[in-house]
Amino acid sequence: MYLMFRNRNLVLQSLRRFNLETLISRRLWIPARSTHSKPPPPDSKQTGIFSLAGELASLVEESSPRVDDPKPRSRMELKRSLELRLKKRVKERYTNGKFNDLLKTVIARPETLRDAYDCIRLNSNVPVTESDGSVAFAFSFDSIAEELSSGAFDVVSNTFSLVARDKAKEVLVLPSLALKVVQEAIRIVLEVVFSPYFSKISHSCRSGRGRGSALKYISNSMSRSDWCFALSLNKKVDDSVFESLLSVMEEKVEDCSLSVLLRSMFEARVLNLEFGGFPKGHGLPQEGVLSRVLMNVYLDRFDHEFYRISMRHEALDRDSQSVEDGLGSKLRSWFRRKAGEEDLKSDPEKDIAVRVYCCRFMDEIFFSVSGPEKVAVDIRSEAVDFLRNSLHLDITDEIDPLPCETAKGIRVLGTLVRKNVRESPAVKAVHKLKEKVRLFALQKEEAWTLGTVRIGKKWLGHGLKKVKESEIRGLADSNSTLSQISRHRKAGMETDHWYKVLLRIWMEDVLRNSADRSEEFILSKHIVEPTIPQELRDAYNKFQTSAAAYVSSETDKVEALLPCPDPHDKPVFFGDVVAPTNAIRRRLFRYGLVTSEGYARTNSMLILQDTAQIIDWFSGLVRRWVIWYGGCSNFDEIKALIDNQVRKSCIRTLASKYRIHENEIKRRLDEELSTIPSAEDVEEEIQHEKLDSPAFDRDEHLTYGISNSGLCLLSLARVVSESRPCNCFVSGCSMAAPAVYTLHAMERQKFPGWRTGFSVCIPSSLNGRRIGLCKQHLKDLYLGQISLQAIDFGAWR
Repeated sequence: MYLMFRNRNLVLQSLRRFNLETLISRRLWIPARSTHSKPPPPDSKQTGIFSLAGELASLVEESSPRVDDPKPRSRMELKRSLELRLKKRVKERYTNGKFNDLLKTVIARPETLRDAYDCIRLNSNVPVTESDGSVAFAFSFDSIAEELSSGAFDVVSNTFSLVARDKAKEVLVLPSLALKVVQEAIRIVLEVVFSPYFSKISHSCRSGRGRGSALKYISNSMSRSDWCFALSLNKKVDDSVFESLLSVMEEKVEDCSLSVLLRSMFEARVLNLEFGGFPKGHGLPQEGVLSRVLMNVYLDRFDHEFYRISMRHEALDRDSQSVEDGLGSKLRSWFRRKAGEEDLKSDPEKDIAVRVYCCRFMDEIFFSVSGPEKVAVDIRSEAVDFLRNSLHLDITDEIDPLPCETAKGIRVLGTLVRKNVRESPAVKAVHKLKEKVRLFALQKEEAWTLGTVRIGKKWLGHGLKKVKESEIRGLADSNSTLSQISRHRKAGMETDHWYKVLLRIWMEDVLRNSADRSEEFILSKHIVEPTIPQELRDAYNKFQTSAAAYVSSETDKVEALLPCPDPHDKPVFFGDVVAPTNAIRRRLFRYGLVTSEGYARTNSMLILQDTAQIIDWFSGLVRRWVIWYGGCSNFDEIKALIDNQVRKSCIRTLASKYRIHENEIKRRLDEELSTIPSAEDVEEEIQHEKLDSPAFDRDEHLTYGISNSGLCLLSLARVVSESRPCNCFVSGCSMAAPAVYTLHAMERQKFPGWRTGFSVCIPSSLNGRRIGLCKQHLKDLYLGQISLQAIDFGAWR
């Protein structure tokens, strides 16, 4: 009894810390009664001066979250809610196994068009709130809905053409904002209709399936396969392909008016549906709004054909010796595996003759086969025949299946995927020791270079001091070489200028046959090292030679001393995803971040932009690398590129902008430059990206065209003035643009291309186009929050 009252008193003391006035106002506090009041009931003597139940109820109410203050939703969460709202309207039109009259009853409704417009604004990172009903738009949803219902909507008048300024005169037809809203509404409706029927091998039009899931599936299948190949499609949609597409859609949708509208878009060349040509999902303007869903609807026939090919080679293997045991069990196992059910009765150690794996992302198709080479060749031949004869598509490459163990790997979705052997713990320990020796030697080399460069800079200061002393009559030596050279000095030349002239003449003579002309190399190799004692140089060179010899040969000798593995133990393989670092280095040179020798340099295109915009451009590139290549096996090379080239190029660009030393830029802009992480902070940056971004923002179905959009290069064209105003070109944005920028198309990669962090294939018709952007959307474009598809290039026509 004593313990019960003691615990009760502790609870009461904690409750007294809360606001008593709030409790009294809610009548949850019962104060002590006076002697003139009515005596309390007998059961209240033990409760003291207040009601414990009332106190606890008040405590729960105070700690519970308020309903009136909900957590703000992210923009992709809002987009998901808008698509679910349209999904309910579409499902109401399902009767007799088909969706009927979708255009007039679902698409041609003002609320549907408004929701589609809000989806476009969310893709453009324009805030969408419930109070937007009072906002004036550039068009009326009611009038567009009426035109769609009556069939009077003119597609041609809602398009515009951009012609390239080169000799090819390439023409790009893009939709106006009103037509883009209609296409967005059609896209959502068609995805609701067809996405539940898409095959599991398709990774491009459903939640939870995207590039990340496709690469994961490919790497897992590579570890269990012997042969692999990729098929790259190539076809500009013509009349036969489009009519075949409409016939496939009519199996699920019964709506003649919708087919007529799509046909009018095709005739106006505004669908922008093309197999091959450029990588898909990168947010490029030439990829139409409807391209994703229409391409998946058309290629769904191939996805189902793959299952027939797989069944012919896996389940109906004619080479099986036992029809009763072999064929029946294979067929049952095949159906269970395709249905996602594990065959519990099968022996996990039993070798199966053939396994076929396939993964498709838009128009890139990957195959891997576990079995003999002949089967892989037959599967490839059957797949190519179906694509050519049944779907009327062309294949860009005619490469035979490659062995998965090839060191080069295979290019898939802009990366390299290869099959490697998982090392044993002993071999891994040997390689770890080798890596430690290599890093130790590299640290000594960096320390040697840093020390010699520091001495070389002191030598430069000493030389300038001697030149200035030669100008003083009391300190000058008329017999010195410097005094004899000074006779060639022009009259009126400043001392600093004269000293630079002397250094340039000396450099031209010394570096005549040297390929490296960096400041550090000159000071270290040509000035300081020749003056260092020979014994010290020999000791350093001997250490570096011994370290290199150990790294190259000693590890092989150590591995030979290890016990031989059991011949019955099979090697363990794994699929390895590799970032294309060689392609990335070439793009860094093309975009002006490094020299031809690989040294960081100033980017002249960005130098006129604001400091924050320059830093956002470089940090946007790093952010893409961190997100895309964080799980690659060679991510250390990416971290080295961030540290040695991207970060230094940003600092040198800012130093050239303000014409001050790089160290001063680091000191002044230390906090701003922290958005470009160093090699040591990259791992922490990856964790922050995973924790800070909501789940819906990582859904590649909702962020299609945004999450994989590359960085584009813009240069400042002019500052907007009152006499020449300009609004932001981003769809749905009404903010004024403080400046106009010129878009530069730096490259046009051949399909399928590499994923390097930059825009892979900007059409030539957009090269040199001027666009107005507000500060927020310029930052969003640089950081990868929006893509070029969000920009209305027809704002100036």
